[in-house]
Amino acid sequence: MKILVFGGTRFFGKKLVMRLVAAGHDVTIATRGKTEDDFGDSVKRVVMNRESRENLFCLAQEKWDVVYDNICFSPQDALYAIAAFQDKVGKYVYTSSLSVYSARDRALVEADFDPFYYEIVTGSREDFDYGEGKRLAEAVFFQKAGFPIAAVRFPIVLGTDDYTGRLEFHVDHVLAKEEIGMPNEEAEIGFISSDEAAEFLEWIGTKSDLTGPVNAASDSVYRLDALMGLIEEATGKTALVEEVTEDNDDSPFGIEKTYYLDNSKAKAAGFVFQDLHDWLPKLIAYHVSNK
Repeated sequence: MKILVFGGTRFFGKKLVMRLVAAGHDVTIATRGKTEDDFGDSVKRVVMNRESRENLFCLAQEKWDVVYDNICFSPQDALYAIAAFQDKVGKYVYTSSLSVYSARDRALVEADFDPFYYEIVTGSREDFDYGEGKRLAEAVFFQKAGFPIAAVRFPIVLGTDDYTGRLEFHVDHVLAKEEIGMPNEEAEIGFISSDEAAEFLEWIGTKSDLTGPVNAASDSVYRLDALMGLIEEATGKTALVEEVTEDNDDSPFGIEKTYYLDNSKAKAAGFVFQDLHDWLPKLIAYHVSNK
């Protein structure tokens, strides 16, 4: 397949490109050119600005079997993509987010946010917070595009290559005996690994005809107190968890109520997810061993 990937030089985007290359696809990565990669001659490269309509139309001079869009954050970004790739793409895979949902204290299913009927407001990335930008981009894609689209809704993605350091934040704070702010330790949370996120993107783009909004998350969840217990066990130290702390000590996982994804739709379509309890303790051990 001839495949275009927006992004693809770090985290799960990089792992996606590696999988696509290994599978023998003709891959082009489109980035700002600010992050070096080690793909060598196995990929083609285009330096571009994702928010530029002109740049997108240049890419759309060719036809693509699949386009992966990991860096669309606004309705304007989505509108430019639709205008450029109309009749130029077989399937468009948009990386969306758990953040499109409102917390409901239960597992969230795709129907809890319906982009087909969400009112569209136009604007650029700076005009909206992250969640609203993703909601509006989905609304634009599903209401206005004439090509097949899958919007993959990921929870927090974790891995040894996570440049955000969200899991490391907790390990570091426990090791340093610093407070961690969590408003509700009884809340349940889910994740997906960067390896599994890349595997899922490859699957839905090249091996599945699944379209529409799709949740993708590892099986199982953790209560936050149980998650902190894993870190305590791995570090041999007690976590100092408080409901209220200074802002810089607030946990990146500090949700007020249960907030995780139901992955039944993707599983029914044939994807087999890993169990969170199989990989997260190993990832915590990795971070602790590298301190």
